[in-house]
Amino acid sequence: MILVGNQRGGAQNLALHLLSPENEHVHVHEISGFASETLQGAFNEAYAISRGTRCQQFLFSLSLNPPEDAEVSEEEFDSAISKVEEKLGLTGQPRAIVFHEKEGRRHCHAVWSRIDAQEMKAIPLSFSKSKMQEVSRELYLEHGWKMPRGLAQHGQSDPRNFTLAEWQQAKRMGRNARDLKQTMLDAWAISDSRAGFEAALQERGFKLARGDRRGFVAVPYDGEVLSLSRYLGVTKKDMESRLGSPKESPSIEETKRQMAQEMTPVMRGYLRQADEQHRRQMEPHLRKKTEMTARHRQERATLDQKLTVQAKQDALARAARLSTGWRGLWQRVSGKRDKIIAENLREAEAAKLRDSQERHALVKTQLQQRRMPQKPIKWERQRHTKLLAEIHRELARYRKEGREVSPRLVASEIKRSRKNRKTEYSGRRGKAPETGTYRRKPQGPSISR
Repeated sequence: MILVGNQRGGAQNLALHLLSPENEHVHVHEISGFASETLQGAFNEAYAISRGTRCQQFLFSLSLNPPEDAEVSEEEFDSAISKVEEKLGLTGQPRAIVFHEKEGRRHCHAVWSRIDAQEMKAIPLSFSKSKMQEVSRELYLEHGWKMPRGLAQHGQSDPRNFTLAEWQQAKRMGRNARDLKQTMLDAWAISDSRAGFEAALQERGFKLARGDRRGFVAVPYDGEVLSLSRYLGVTKKDMESRLGSPKESPSIEETKRQMAQEMTPVMRGYLRQADEQHRRQMEPHLRKKTEMTARHRQERATLDQKLTVQAKQDALARAARLSTGWRGLWQRVSGKRDKIIAENLREAEAAKLRDSQERHALVKTQLQQRRMPQKPIKWERQRHTKLLAEIHRELARYRKEGREVSPRLVASEIKRSRKNRKTEYSGRRGKAPETGTYRRKPQGPSISR
């Protein structure tokens, strides 16, 4: 599984992120080494202890992401976390473990306090990235998963991988983070000069601008500012060798004003209609997802209630084996009490394992069910991304030719898009969702012709 970790502060922000209702399911698996039994309280404890030191990044946050179709139990996640803990020298430190499920995938977060309370100093985490990569390779080999290129061969990691900041920025724009990053990478790949890169960005709905502190930035038509160095993963030297000095580019405010002048009312209406069409197409799929999530949560709550009642009954049955009074004294003298206690402990561990396996079986079944409605959601996102790219490409072509975009063209292209939207899903085979008709190649001229 992919392991991504970093030192950080911001206890309350991290707790809110881990408990975010945007996830379909959130399960606090463990809080150990803290006096508090809540994430907010636990992280506040770590912050309070860190005040006795100079450490500002007093937490270490780790995310564990298995392959999309892998079935990983909680025990296997625990084992992976223990390996990382030992590798980084965090063994025995207070920690919290939280499971997230979203869009048919399950991943895990583990957070440790870096502060050694006895020594009152932060535990150093030198070369943490390379150490986590070693553990990640071991996990891929251990489970027989297909290893990503970035682990099998150094320097070959997937360039479309994005950070939390990039995901949050794409979310504010209403875009998919992976698609947004791929758009930037495509524009960079097909250009070999500043003019070519500006044209490629223009066709994708972005303009090149000078950032306040980060050199070059890309500004889309909705005004969000994207750092090119972050999205492209290119050094400042390589970027300036191709694009020149950022001082030659207009500022962000100048770029936004220029965009406002170039965006005709017709194109604004076209973009709004495309977004509205996307919203209508997504609505039934999102409704199904919401209904399924509510049903799954109810099933888990019912199971948890059942397991809680069963655990209490089992605990009472085990406690009843230990006698009191004279009979209890005889059990102690004869040594029978120690045997009963040992047997109770074995049964308690077996019951804990049984409950965990039953919970994992339910989660496995629900994940398989959840992946089915996710397919049309992905198809619709890809269709919408393709349509937006066509709109911006058409806008760039008309602007280059010095013409205004015709309202008749806009109306005809919207009509064509609606006519063919049932056949524009990107699945290679199978039936289009909710139609029962098999996928065929869209007919008619392209919007860019």
